[in-house]
Amino acid sequence: MGKAFFGLFLFFTISLQSQENYPKDVFSPPLDIPLVLAGNFGELRSNHFHAGIDIKTQQRQGLPVHSIADGTVVRIKVAHWGYGKVLYVAHPNGFTSVYGHLSKFSPTIEKYVKNLQYKKKSYEVEAFPVYGELKVQKGELIAYSGDTGSSGGPHVHFEIRSTITEKPINPLLFGFDVRDATDPTVLELFGYPLSDDAEINQSNDRTQILFRKQADGSYLADPVHAIGTIGFGINAYDRQDLAANKNGVYSVQQLVNGKLYTDYEFETFSFSEGRYINTLIDYAYYVQHQDRIQKCFRVPGNRLSIYRALVNDGKIVVNEGLTYNVEIQLRDLEDNLTKLVIPVEGKREELKVYKDIEKTDQYVIAKKPNNFDLGIAKVYFPANTFYDDFYIDLRKGNDTVTIHNNTVPCHRNFTVTFDASKYSKEEQQQLFIARLDKYRKPDYITTYKRGSNFTARTRALGTFTLAKDSIAPKISAKNFKEKQWLNNYHYLSLRITDDLSGINTYNATLNGEWILMEYEPKTNTLTYNFDDKILDKKECKLKVVVTDNVGNTSTFTRTFFRK
Repeated sequence: MGKAFFGLFLFFTISLQSQENYPKDVFSPPLDIPLVLAGNFGELRSNHFHAGIDIKTQQRQGLPVHSIADGTVVRIKVAHWGYGKVLYVAHPNGFTSVYGHLSKFSPTIEKYVKNLQYKKKSYEVEAFPVYGELKVQKGELIAYSGDTGSSGGPHVHFEIRSTITEKPINPLLFGFDVRDATDPTVLELFGYPLSDDAEINQSNDRTQILFRKQADGSYLADPVHAIGTIGFGINAYDRQDLAANKNGVYSVQQLVNGKLYTDYEFETFSFSEGRYINTLIDYAYYVQHQDRIQKCFRVPGNRLSIYRALVNDGKIVVNEGLTYNVEIQLRDLEDNLTKLVIPVEGKREELKVYKDIEKTDQYVIAKKPNNFDLGIAKVYFPANTFYDDFYIDLRKGNDTVTIHNNTVPCHRNFTVTFDASKYSKEEQQQLFIARLDKYRKPDYITTYKRGSNFTARTRALGTFTLAKDSIAPKISAKNFKEKQWLNNYHYLSLRITDDLSGINTYNATLNGEWILMEYEPKTNTLTYNFDDKILDKKECKLKVVVTDNVGNTSTFTRTFFRK
Protein backbone atom coordinates (compact mmCIF):
# COMPACT_ATOMS: atom_id res chain seq x y z
CA MET A 1 0.00 0.00 0.00
CA GLY A 2 1.52 3.36 -1.03
CA LYS A 3 2.11 6.06 1.55
CA ALA A 4 -0.34 8.46 -0.09
CA PHE A 5 -3.08 5.83 -0.28
CA PHE A 6 -2.41 4.73 3.29
CA GLY A 7 -2.64 8.33 4.49
CA LEU A 8 -5.93 8.82 2.65
CA PHE A 9 -7.26 5.56 4.07
CA LEU A 10 -6.24 6.58 7.58
CA PHE A 11 -7.89 9.99 7.14
CA PHE A 12 -11.22 8.50 6.12
CA THR A 13 -11.02 5.84 8.84
CA ILE A 14 -10.49 8.49 11.52
CA SER A 15 -13.26 10.65 10.00
CA LEU A 16 -15.67 7.75 10.09
CA GLN A 17 -14.90 6.89 13.70
CA SER A 18 -14.92 10.42 15.06
CA GLN A 19 -17.96 12.03 16.61
CA GLU A 20 -18.61 15.74 16.71
CA ASN A 21 -18.37 17.53 20.03
CA TYR A 22 -21.84 18.97 20.47
CA PRO A 23 -22.47 21.75 23.02
CA LYS A 24 -23.71 20.23 26.26
CA ASP A 25 -24.45 23.31 28.35
CA VAL A 26 -26.36 25.53 25.91
CA PHE A 27 -29.86 24.05 25.68
CA SER A 28 -32.37 23.78 28.52
CA PRO A 29 -35.00 21.01 28.66
CA PRO A 30 -38.20 21.57 26.63
CA LEU A 31 -40.41 20.43 29.54
CA ASP A 32 -40.53 21.21 33.25
CA ILE A 33 -40.88 17.54 34.22
CA PRO A 34 -38.01 14.98 34.27
CA LEU A 35 -37.18 13.69 30.78
CA VAL A 36 -38.45 10.13 30.55
CA LEU A 37 -38.40 8.62 27.08
CA ALA A 38 -41.04 6.62 25.25
CA GLY A 39 -38.76 6.45 22.19
CA ASN A 40 -35.18 7.38 21.39
CA PHE A 41 -33.21 8.65 18.41
CA GLY A 42 -32.60 6.24 15.54
CA GLU A 43 -35.18 3.80 16.81
CA LEU A 44 -36.36 1.44 14.08
CA ARG A 45 -39.81 2.41 12.83
CA SER A 46 -41.90 1.43 9.81
CA ASN A 47 -39.91 2.50 6.72
CA HIS A 48 -37.88 5.10 8.65
CA PHE A 49 -35.63 5.81 11.60
CA HIS A 50 -36.99 7.85 14.49
CA ALA A 51 -35.58 11.35 14.04
CA GLY A 52 -35.88 12.54 17.62
CA ILE A 53 -36.78 11.50 21.14
CA ASP A 54 -40.32 10.98 22.41
CA ILE A 55 -40.70 12.56 25.84
CA LYS A 56 -43.40 11.16 28.10
CA THR A 57 -45.87 13.71 29.45
CA GLN A 58 -47.24 11.60 32.34
CA GLN A 59 -50.14 10.48 30.11
CA ARG A 60 -51.39 14.06 30.09
CA GLN A 61 -51.89 16.78 27.52
CA GLY A 62 -51.47 20.51 28.01
CA LEU A 63 -48.06 20.57 29.71
CA PRO A 64 -46.05 23.73 28.98
CA VAL A 65 -43.42 23.33 26.25
CA HIS A 66 -40.49 25.76 26.32
CA SER A 67 -37.95 26.88 23.75
CA ILE A 68 -34.61 25.29 24.60
CA ALA A 69 -32.70 28.48 23.70
CA ASP A 70 -33.08 31.94 22.22
CA GLY A 71 -34.19 31.79 18.62
CA THR A 72 -36.88 32.49 16.07
CA VAL A 73 -39.77 30.40 14.79
CA VAL A 74 -38.95 29.48 11.19
CA ARG A 75 -41.66 26.95 10.42
CA ILE A 76 -45.10 26.05 11.73
CA LYS A 77 -47.18 23.17 10.47
CA VAL A 78 -50.62 21.85 11.33
CA ALA A 79 -51.52 18.48 9.79
CA HIS A 80 -53.90 15.62 10.43
CA TRP A 81 -51.03 13.10 10.44
CA GLY A 82 -47.26 13.17 10.84
CA TYR A 83 -46.16 15.49 13.64
CA GLY A 84 -49.64 17.03 13.91
CA LYS A 85 -49.12 20.53 15.30
CA VAL A 86 -45.37 21.19 15.15
CA LEU A 87 -42.98 24.11 15.69
CA TYR A 88 -39.47 24.65 14.31
CA VAL A 89 -37.21 27.14 16.13
CA ALA A 90 -33.84 28.20 14.65
CA HIS A 91 -31.10 29.10 17.12
CA PRO A 92 -28.07 31.36 16.49
CA ASN A 93 -25.59 28.51 17.13
CA GLY A 94 -26.55 26.65 13.94
CA PHE A 95 -29.12 24.23 15.32
CA THR A 96 -32.91 24.05 14.94
CA SER A 97 -35.19 22.52 17.57
CA VAL A 98 -38.44 20.78 16.64
CA TYR A 99 -41.48 20.19 18.89
CA GLY A 100 -44.22 17.86 17.61
CA HIS A 101 -47.67 16.43 18.51
CA LEU A 102 -48.61 19.68 20.28
CA SER A 103 -52.16 20.44 21.42
CA LYS A 104 -51.87 24.18 20.81
CA PHE A 105 -49.33 26.96 20.55
CA SER A 106 -48.53 29.88 22.86
CA PRO A 107 -51.00 32.79 22.54
CA THR A 108 -48.84 34.82 20.13
CA ILE A 109 -48.10 31.85 17.85
CA GLU A 110 -51.66 30.55 18.16
CA LYS A 111 -53.02 33.89 16.94
CA TYR A 112 -50.59 33.82 14.00
CA VAL A 113 -51.72 30.31 13.06
CA LYS A 114 -55.45 30.98 13.49
CA ASN A 115 -55.23 34.05 11.24
CA LEU A 116 -53.59 31.90 8.57
CA GLN A 117 -56.17 29.13 8.94
CA TYR A 118 -59.07 31.54 8.56
CA LYS A 119 -57.36 33.25 5.64
CA LYS A 120 -56.87 29.95 3.83
CA LYS A 121 -60.09 28.43 5.21
CA SER A 122 -58.20 25.28 6.11
CA TYR A 123 -57.26 23.49 9.33
CA GLU A 124 -54.13 22.08 7.69
CA VAL A 125 -51.63 24.88 7.08
CA GLU A 126 -47.90 25.36 6.83
CA ALA A 127 -46.09 28.65 7.36
CA PHE A 128 -42.51 29.90 7.15
CA PRO A 129 -42.54 33.16 9.14
CA VAL A 130 -40.13 35.90 8.16
CA TYR A 131 -36.90 35.37 10.08
CA GLY A 132 -37.14 37.28 13.33
CA GLU A 133 -40.90 37.85 13.12
CA LEU A 134 -41.66 35.37 15.91
CA LYS A 135 -38.67 35.60 18.24
CA VAL A 136 -38.54 33.44 21.37
CA GLN A 137 -36.24 33.40 24.37
CA LYS A 138 -34.67 30.49 26.21
CA GLY A 139 -37.25 28.93 28.52
CA GLU A 140 -40.15 30.88 26.98
CA LEU A 141 -43.51 29.12 26.65
CA ILE A 142 -44.03 28.27 22.98
CA ALA A 143 -46.71 25.56 23.07
CA TYR A 144 -48.53 22.90 25.06
CA SER A 145 -48.01 19.15 24.81
CA GLY A 146 -50.62 17.05 23.07
CA ASP A 147 -51.45 13.99 21.01
CA THR A 148 -51.99 15.39 17.50
CA GLY A 149 -50.87 13.75 14.26
CA SER A 150 -49.58 10.18 14.05
CA SER A 151 -49.17 9.86 17.78
CA GLY A 152 -49.91 6.73 19.76
CA GLY A 153 -50.54 8.64 23.00
CA PRO A 154 -49.72 11.95 24.69
CA HIS A 155 -46.03 12.89 24.37
CA VAL A 156 -43.72 15.49 22.87
CA HIS A 157 -41.66 14.52 19.84
CA PHE A 158 -38.45 16.53 20.19
CA GLU A 159 -35.66 16.96 17.64
CA ILE A 160 -32.47 18.89 17.14
CA ARG A 161 -31.38 19.41 13.54
CA SER A 162 -28.47 21.07 11.82
CA THR A 163 -29.91 24.32 10.45
CA ILE A 164 -27.66 24.11 7.38
CA THR A 165 -27.99 20.43 6.40
CA GLU A 166 -31.38 19.83 8.08
CA LYS A 167 -30.04 16.48 9.28
CA PRO A 168 -31.48 15.38 12.63
CA ILE A 169 -28.93 14.81 15.40
CA ASN A 170 -29.36 12.65 18.47
CA PRO A 171 -30.66 15.13 21.10
CA LEU A 172 -29.02 13.17 23.92
CA LEU A 173 -25.62 14.25 22.56
CA PHE A 174 -26.43 17.77 23.78
CA GLY A 175 -26.30 16.95 27.48
CA PHE A 176 -29.98 16.53 28.34
CA ASP A 177 -30.38 14.63 31.58
CA VAL A 178 -32.03 11.26 30.91
CA ARG A 179 -31.25 8.67 33.57
CA ASP A 180 -29.80 5.51 32.08
CA ALA A 181 -27.87 2.82 33.95
CA THR A 182 -29.49 -0.07 32.06
CA ASP A 183 -27.60 -2.31 29.64
CA PRO A 184 -29.08 -3.12 26.22
CA THR A 185 -30.85 -6.47 25.88
CA VAL A 186 -30.52 -9.12 23.15
CA LEU A 187 -33.70 -11.05 22.37
CA GLU A 188 -32.78 -13.13 19.32
CA LEU A 189 -29.73 -14.07 17.24
CA PHE A 190 -29.79 -15.28 13.64
CA GLY A 191 -27.17 -16.51 11.21
CA TYR A 192 -27.36 -15.87 7.46
CA PRO A 193 -25.63 -18.01 4.81
CA LEU A 194 -24.68 -15.38 2.20
CA SER A 195 -22.68 -17.20 -0.47
CA ASP A 196 -23.92 -20.01 -2.69
CA ASP A 197 -21.76 -22.53 -0.84
CA ALA A 198 -22.50 -21.22 2.65
CA GLU A 199 -24.31 -23.07 5.40
CA ILE A 200 -24.92 -22.61 9.11
CA ASN A 201 -25.79 -25.54 11.37
CA GLN A 202 -26.81 -27.77 8.47
CA SER A 203 -28.94 -25.08 6.83
CA ASN A 204 -28.44 -22.74 3.89
CA ASP A 205 -31.31 -20.52 5.06
CA ARG A 206 -31.72 -18.00 7.88
CA THR A 207 -31.01 -19.91 11.10
CA GLN A 208 -31.86 -18.98 14.65
CA ILE A 209 -29.03 -19.46 17.12
CA LEU A 210 -29.71 -19.96 20.81
CA PHE A 211 -27.72 -18.23 23.53
CA ARG A 212 -27.59 -17.97 27.31
CA LYS A 213 -26.94 -15.11 29.68
CA GLN A 214 -23.74 -15.47 31.70
CA ALA A 215 -23.05 -14.50 35.29
CA ASP A 216 -21.21 -11.35 34.20
CA GLY A 217 -24.23 -10.14 32.20
CA SER A 218 -22.85 -11.07 28.78
CA TYR A 219 -24.44 -13.60 26.43
CA LEU A 220 -22.83 -16.77 25.06
CA ALA A 221 -24.27 -18.40 21.95
CA ASP A 222 -24.36 -22.12 21.31
CA PRO A 223 -21.45 -23.32 19.12
CA VAL A 224 -22.00 -22.58 15.43
CA HIS A 225 -20.81 -24.88 12.65
CA ALA A 226 -20.54 -22.93 9.41
CA ILE A 227 -18.77 -22.68 6.07
CA GLY A 228 -18.59 -20.04 3.35
CA THR A 229 -19.57 -16.38 3.66
CA ILE A 230 -21.99 -15.77 6.51
CA GLY A 231 -23.47 -12.89 8.48
CA PHE A 232 -25.26 -12.36 11.77
CA GLY A 233 -28.32 -10.39 12.81
CA ILE A 234 -29.79 -9.49 16.18
CA ASN A 235 -33.13 -8.51 17.62
CA ALA A 236 -32.27 -6.17 20.50
CA TYR A 237 -33.52 -3.18 22.46
CA ASP A 238 -32.38 -0.67 25.05
CA ARG A 239 -34.13 0.84 28.05
CA GLN A 240 -33.59 4.09 29.87
CA ASP A 241 -34.31 4.25 33.60
CA LEU A 242 -37.79 5.18 34.89
CA ALA A 243 -39.57 3.67 31.85
CA ALA A 244 -40.35 0.16 30.65
CA ASN A 245 -40.35 1.12 26.96
CA LYS A 246 -38.20 -1.03 24.68
CA ASN A 247 -36.29 1.64 22.80
CA GLY A 248 -33.64 1.45 20.10
CA VAL A 249 -29.97 0.54 20.49
CA TYR A 250 -27.52 3.42 19.95
CA SER A 251 -24.37 1.57 18.86
CA VAL A 252 -23.73 -1.85 17.30
CA GLN A 253 -20.25 -3.29 16.80
CA GLN A 254 -19.21 -6.69 15.45
CA LEU A 255 -15.70 -8.03 16.05
CA VAL A 256 -14.21 -11.16 14.48
CA ASN A 257 -11.19 -12.57 16.33
CA GLY A 258 -10.77 -9.15 17.90
CA LYS A 259 -10.90 -7.22 14.60
CA LEU A 260 -13.65 -4.64 14.12
CA TYR A 261 -15.80 -5.75 11.18
CA THR A 262 -18.93 -3.66 11.69
CA ASP A 263 -19.50 -0.42 13.53
CA TYR A 264 -22.61 1.73 13.23
CA GLU A 265 -24.34 4.16 15.54
CA PHE A 266 -27.21 6.60 15.54
CA GLU A 267 -25.55 9.98 15.88
CA THR A 268 -27.15 11.53 12.80
CA PHE A 269 -28.56 10.63 9.40
CA SER A 270 -30.33 12.20 6.46
CA PHE A 271 -34.10 12.06 6.06
CA SER A 272 -33.57 11.05 2.43
CA GLU A 273 -31.95 7.77 3.47
CA GLY A 274 -34.62 6.78 5.98
CA ARG A 275 -36.31 4.20 3.81
CA TYR A 276 -33.02 2.27 3.55
CA ILE A 277 -33.92 0.98 7.00
CA ASN A 278 -35.53 -1.85 5.04
CA THR A 279 -32.04 -3.01 4.02
CA LEU A 280 -30.67 -2.81 7.58
CA ILE A 281 -33.38 -5.10 8.91
CA ASP A 282 -34.55 -8.50 7.72
CA TYR A 283 -37.66 -7.07 6.09
CA ALA A 284 -39.34 -10.40 5.28
CA TYR A 285 -38.94 -11.55 8.88
CA TYR A 286 -40.39 -8.28 10.12
CA VAL A 287 -43.49 -8.63 7.91
CA GLN A 288 -44.03 -12.21 9.08
CA HIS A 289 -43.22 -11.81 12.79
CA GLN A 290 -43.32 -8.05 13.56
CA ASP A 291 -39.81 -8.24 15.04
CA ARG A 292 -36.91 -6.29 13.56
CA ILE A 293 -33.63 -8.14 13.12
CA GLN A 294 -30.74 -5.72 12.59
CA LYS A 295 -28.17 -7.12 10.21
CA CYS A 296 -24.54 -6.81 11.25
CA PHE A 297 -23.61 -6.96 7.58
CA ARG A 298 -24.43 -4.63 4.69
CA VAL A 299 -26.37 -5.85 1.68
CA PRO A 300 -25.82 -4.39 -1.84
CA GLY A 301 -28.85 -2.06 -1.78
CA ASN A 302 -27.93 -0.50 1.57
CA ARG A 303 -26.84 3.15 1.20
CA LEU A 304 -27.04 4.17 4.85
CA SER A 305 -24.50 6.64 6.22
CA ILE A 306 -24.63 5.36 9.81
CA TYR A 307 -21.59 3.08 9.40
CA ARG A 308 -18.32 4.21 10.98
CA ALA A 309 -16.37 1.09 9.96
CA LEU A 310 -16.97 -1.92 7.71
CA VAL A 311 -14.70 -4.79 6.76
CA ASN A 312 -15.96 -6.93 3.89
CA ASP A 313 -19.38 -5.30 4.47
CA GLY A 314 -19.48 -7.04 7.83
CA LYS A 315 -19.57 -10.47 6.16
CA ILE A 316 -17.47 -13.27 7.62
CA VAL A 317 -15.66 -15.80 5.42
CA VAL A 318 -15.49 -19.08 7.31
CA ASN A 319 -12.93 -21.66 6.17
CA GLU A 320 -12.90 -25.38 6.89
CA GLY A 321 -11.04 -26.32 10.05
CA LEU A 322 -10.61 -22.81 11.43
CA THR A 323 -12.29 -21.27 14.48
CA TYR A 324 -13.66 -17.76 14.84
CA ASN A 325 -14.66 -15.75 17.87
CA VAL A 326 -17.44 -13.38 16.86
CA GLU A 327 -18.45 -10.76 19.38
CA ILE A 328 -21.39 -8.38 18.99
CA GLN A 329 -21.28 -5.36 21.29
CA LEU A 330 -24.27 -3.12 21.99
CA ARG A 331 -23.83 0.25 23.68
CA ASP A 332 -26.00 3.17 24.69
CA LEU A 333 -24.92 6.79 25.08
CA GLU A 334 -24.04 6.27 28.74
CA ASP A 335 -21.62 3.51 27.60
CA ASN A 336 -23.68 0.74 29.16
CA LEU A 337 -22.37 -2.31 27.32
CA THR A 338 -23.79 -5.72 26.41
CA LYS A 339 -21.67 -8.41 24.75
CA LEU A 340 -22.84 -11.42 22.77
CA VAL A 341 -20.10 -13.98 22.03
CA ILE A 342 -20.60 -16.45 19.15
CA PRO A 343 -18.09 -19.31 18.83
CA VAL A 344 -17.87 -20.37 15.17
CA GLU A 345 -16.13 -23.47 13.82
CA GLY A 346 -15.45 -23.92 10.12
CA LYS A 347 -17.14 -27.21 9.42
CA ARG A 348 -19.20 -28.47 6.51
CA GLU A 349 -22.05 -30.79 7.41
CA GLU A 350 -24.85 -32.53 5.57
CA LEU A 351 -27.63 -30.06 4.82
CA LYS A 352 -30.96 -30.79 6.48
CA VAL A 353 -32.73 -27.45 5.94
CA TYR A 354 -32.80 -25.87 2.48
CA LYS A 355 -33.66 -22.32 1.52
CA ASP A 356 -36.92 -22.23 -0.39
CA ILE A 357 -36.44 -20.26 -3.61
CA GLU A 358 -39.66 -19.87 -5.58
CA LYS A 359 -38.95 -19.41 -9.29
CA THR A 360 -41.60 -17.82 -11.49
CA ASP A 361 -41.81 -16.86 -15.17
CA GLN A 362 -40.93 -13.23 -14.36
CA TYR A 363 -37.62 -11.99 -13.05
CA VAL A 364 -37.08 -8.40 -11.96
CA ILE A 365 -33.75 -6.66 -12.48
CA ALA A 366 -33.72 -4.03 -9.75
CA LYS A 367 -31.58 -1.49 -11.63
CA LYS A 368 -33.80 -1.56 -14.72
CA PRO A 369 -37.41 -0.44 -15.30
CA ASN A 370 -39.92 -3.28 -15.58
CA ASN A 371 -43.35 -3.38 -17.26
CA PHE A 372 -45.94 -6.13 -16.90
CA ASP A 373 -49.37 -6.50 -18.55
CA LEU A 374 -51.85 -8.37 -16.33
CA GLY A 375 -54.91 -7.98 -18.53
CA ILE A 376 -57.24 -5.81 -16.48
CA ALA A 377 -54.25 -3.92 -15.10
CA LYS A 378 -50.73 -2.91 -16.03
CA VAL A 379 -47.81 -2.56 -13.62
CA TYR A 380 -44.76 -0.36 -14.05
CA PHE A 381 -41.72 -0.53 -11.78
CA PRO A 382 -39.22 2.32 -12.30
CA ALA A 383 -35.53 1.51 -12.06
CA ASN A 384 -34.41 0.96 -8.46
CA THR A 385 -37.90 0.30 -7.15
CA PHE A 386 -36.36 -2.72 -5.43
CA TYR A 387 -33.09 -3.24 -3.60
CA ASP A 388 -32.30 -6.59 -5.19
CA ASP A 389 -33.15 -8.79 -8.18
CA PHE A 390 -35.76 -11.49 -7.59
CA TYR A 391 -38.38 -13.75 -9.17
CA ILE A 392 -41.67 -11.87 -8.98
CA ASP A 393 -45.01 -13.61 -8.60
CA LEU A 394 -47.71 -11.96 -10.73
CA ARG A 395 -51.24 -13.36 -10.84
CA LYS A 396 -54.40 -12.41 -12.72
CA GLY A 397 -57.81 -12.80 -11.08
CA ASN A 398 -61.27 -12.02 -12.39
CA ASP A 399 -61.33 -8.61 -10.73
CA THR A 400 -57.95 -8.52 -8.99
CA VAL A 401 -54.26 -8.58 -9.75
CA THR A 402 -51.71 -9.93 -7.28
CA ILE A 403 -48.29 -8.32 -7.42
CA HIS A 404 -46.05 -10.63 -5.44
CA ASN A 405 -46.43 -10.17 -1.67
CA ASN A 406 -45.50 -7.61 0.97
CA THR A 407 -42.40 -9.49 2.19
CA VAL A 408 -40.37 -7.63 -0.45
CA PRO A 409 -39.79 -3.92 0.33
CA CYS A 410 -40.12 -1.20 -2.30
CA HIS A 411 -37.86 1.84 -2.18
CA ARG A 412 -39.71 3.82 -4.85
CA ASN A 413 -43.35 4.13 -5.87
CA PHE A 414 -44.54 1.90 -8.67
CA THR A 415 -47.73 2.42 -10.67
CA VAL A 416 -50.77 0.21 -11.13
CA THR A 417 -53.15 1.13 -13.96
CA PHE A 418 -56.61 -0.43 -14.28
CA ASP A 419 -58.87 -0.36 -17.32
CA ALA A 420 -62.33 0.72 -16.12
CA SER A 421 -63.94 0.93 -19.57
CA LYS A 422 -66.45 -1.83 -18.80
CA TYR A 423 -68.08 0.39 -16.17
CA SER A 424 -70.53 3.21 -16.87
CA LYS A 425 -69.55 6.85 -16.32
CA GLU A 426 -71.69 6.94 -13.19
CA GLU A 427 -70.03 3.81 -11.80
CA GLN A 428 -66.56 5.11 -12.63
CA GLN A 429 -67.13 8.14 -10.40
CA GLN A 430 -67.50 5.85 -7.38
CA LEU A 431 -64.59 3.53 -8.21
CA PHE A 432 -61.08 3.67 -6.81
CA ILE A 433 -57.98 1.47 -6.79
CA ALA A 434 -57.63 -0.43 -3.54
CA ARG A 435 -55.11 -2.76 -2.00
CA LEU A 436 -56.73 -5.68 -0.18
CA ASP A 437 -55.54 -6.20 3.39
CA LYS A 438 -55.12 -9.61 5.01
CA TYR A 439 -58.87 -9.72 5.65
CA ARG A 440 -59.58 -8.89 1.98
CA LYS A 441 -60.88 -5.48 2.99
CA PRO A 442 -60.06 -2.75 0.42
CA ASP A 443 -57.69 0.05 1.50
CA TYR A 444 -58.03 3.24 -0.52
CA ILE A 445 -55.08 4.38 -2.64
CA THR A 446 -55.07 7.86 -4.16
CA THR A 447 -56.49 7.23 -7.63
CA TYR A 448 -55.88 9.41 -10.68
CA LYS A 449 -58.52 9.11 -13.39
CA ARG A 450 -57.94 9.89 -17.05
CA GLY A 451 -60.91 8.72 -19.04
CA SER A 452 -61.32 5.02 -18.26
CA ASN A 453 -57.69 4.60 -17.17
CA PHE A 454 -57.32 4.60 -13.39
CA THR A 455 -53.79 4.87 -11.99
CA ALA A 456 -52.38 4.66 -8.47
CA ARG A 457 -48.84 4.97 -7.11
CA THR A 458 -47.81 2.88 -4.13
CA ARG A 459 -44.83 1.31 -2.38
CA ALA A 460 -46.65 -1.75 -1.06
CA LEU A 461 -46.92 -5.01 -2.99
CA GLY A 462 -49.99 -7.21 -2.67
CA THR A 463 -53.41 -7.76 -4.24
CA PHE A 464 -55.15 -4.84 -5.97
CA THR A 465 -58.65 -4.30 -7.31
CA LEU A 466 -61.14 -1.65 -8.38
CA ALA A 467 -63.44 -1.05 -5.42
CA LYS A 468 -66.73 0.86 -5.36
CA ASP A 469 -67.86 3.32 -2.71
CA SER A 470 -71.46 4.50 -3.04
CA ILE A 471 -72.06 5.35 0.62
CA ALA A 472 -71.67 8.94 1.81
CA PRO A 473 -69.84 9.80 5.05
CA LYS A 474 -71.73 9.85 8.34
CA ILE A 475 -71.95 12.97 10.53
CA SER A 476 -73.37 13.16 14.04
CA ALA A 477 -73.27 15.59 16.96
CA LYS A 478 -71.34 14.44 20.03
CA ASN A 479 -72.04 17.05 22.70
CA PHE A 480 -75.12 19.00 21.67
CA LYS A 481 -78.66 18.60 20.35
CA GLU A 482 -80.95 20.45 17.97
CA LYS A 483 -82.17 23.83 19.32
CA GLN A 484 -80.21 23.45 22.55
CA TRP A 485 -78.97 26.45 24.55
CA LEU A 486 -75.16 26.29 24.71
CA ASN A 487 -74.35 29.32 26.89
CA ASN A 488 -71.82 27.49 29.07
CA TYR A 489 -70.26 25.43 26.30
CA HIS A 490 -66.67 26.07 25.26
CA TYR A 491 -66.74 23.98 22.10
CA LEU A 492 -68.83 21.98 19.66
CA SER A 493 -67.91 18.38 18.92
CA LEU A 494 -69.01 16.23 15.97
CA ARG A 495 -68.17 12.73 14.80
CA ILE A 496 -67.47 12.07 11.11
CA THR A 497 -66.77 8.65 9.61
CA ASP A 498 -66.50 6.96 6.24
CA ASP A 499 -66.33 3.19 6.06
CA LEU A 500 -64.59 2.69 2.72
CA SER A 501 -62.69 5.29 0.70
CA GLY A 502 -62.16 7.61 3.68
CA ILE A 503 -62.66 11.30 4.46
CA ASN A 504 -61.24 13.68 1.86
CA THR A 505 -62.56 17.14 2.77
CA TYR A 506 -64.81 18.82 5.30
CA ASN A 507 -66.15 22.34 5.50
CA ALA A 508 -68.13 24.10 8.23
CA THR A 509 -70.04 27.39 8.39
CA LEU A 510 -71.79 29.16 11.24
CA ASN A 511 -74.55 31.53 10.16
CA GLY A 512 -73.09 31.34 6.68
CA GLU A 513 -69.50 32.23 7.66
CA TRP A 514 -66.62 29.75 7.47
CA ILE A 515 -65.39 28.48 10.83
CA LEU A 516 -62.33 26.50 11.81
CA MET A 517 -63.06 22.95 12.90
CA GLU A 518 -60.10 20.89 14.06
CA TYR A 519 -60.15 17.34 12.73
CA GLU A 520 -58.66 14.47 14.75
CA PRO A 521 -58.71 11.37 12.50
CA LYS A 522 -57.68 9.01 15.33
CA THR A 523 -60.98 9.71 17.11
CA ASN A 524 -63.04 10.76 14.04
CA THR A 525 -63.76 14.05 15.78
CA LEU A 526 -64.40 17.58 14.52
CA THR A 527 -64.13 20.33 17.14
CA TYR A 528 -65.05 24.02 17.00
CA ASN A 529 -63.87 26.34 19.77
CA PHE A 530 -66.30 29.16 20.58
CA ASP A 531 -63.36 31.45 21.45
CA ASP A 532 -62.45 31.58 17.75
CA LYS A 533 -65.34 33.80 16.76
CA ILE A 534 -67.70 36.24 18.50
CA LEU A 535 -71.28 35.27 17.75
CA ASP A 536 -73.57 38.24 17.08
CA LYS A 537 -76.78 36.23 16.96
CA LYS A 538 -78.58 34.24 19.61
CA GLU A 539 -79.88 31.77 17.03
CA CYS A 540 -76.96 30.00 15.36
CA LYS A 541 -77.16 27.80 12.29
CA LEU A 542 -74.35 25.27 11.87
CA LYS A 543 -73.68 23.58 8.53
CA VAL A 544 -71.03 20.89 8.00
CA VAL A 545 -70.31 19.28 4.62
CA VAL A 546 -68.10 16.18 4.45
CA THR A 547 -66.90 14.51 1.24
CA ASP A 548 -65.15 11.17 0.86
CA ASN A 549 -62.36 10.28 -1.57
CA VAL A 550 -64.67 9.41 -4.47
CA GLY A 551 -66.96 12.42 -4.11
CA ASN A 552 -69.83 11.11 -1.98
CA THR A 553 -71.04 14.03 0.15
CA SER A 554 -73.05 14.40 3.35
CA THR A 555 -74.48 17.60 4.81
CA PHE A 556 -75.22 18.12 8.50
CA THR A 557 -77.25 21.08 9.80
CA ARG A 558 -78.19 22.04 13.33
CA THR A 559 -79.64 25.08 15.02
CA PHE A 560 -78.57 26.04 18.55
CA PHE A 561 -78.86 29.08 20.78
CA ARG A 562 -76.14 30.97 22.59
CA LYS A 563 -75.70 34.39 24.16
